[in-house]
Amino acid sequence: MITKKQYEDALNRAIELLDKAGLVITEEEKKNIEIIDFGLSDLDNAGLGIIVYVNTAKVCAKELMMFPRQTCIEHIHPTIGDVPGKEETFRCRWGKVYLYIAGEGSEADIQRKVPDVMKGHTTVFKEIVLNPGEQYTLYPDTLHWFQSGDEG
Repeated sequence: MITKKQYEDALNRAIELLDKAGLVITEEEKKNIEIIDFGLSDLDNAGLGIIVYVNTAKVCAKELMMFPRQTCIEHIHPTIGDVPGKEETFRCRWGKVYLYIAGEGSEADIQRKVPDVMKGHTTVFKEIVLNPGEQYTLYPDTLHWFQSGDEG
């Protein structure tokens, strides 16, 4: 678990990243930024900041802010019964995003490094690199993880 100071520092860093990307957010949105560490207490390697604009049963719109080389752990948005899993579109606004999904590729082939906290828990290595303005859509039931570039 991260400390209150670590949380506040991460929050300020997330706001700085939004500024660098040229994104204007309201004071209310700044107050609602979530800092996620996945319970790993290692924000420099695993975690992200999130602003949720909309989150309904059918639509979700978010901004994700990631520190340099920070990683969102491997996960899936599964279909449960008759309810399809979430479709997710990643759009890079600033910096670089390295997205990994199932397909050809191995850990030795990728440009990024799997953080130690994820070793043994990361299984997909087909690399998709997104530069500012580029996007990629994942469909339900797609195992994936992603990492920011050297700038965040």
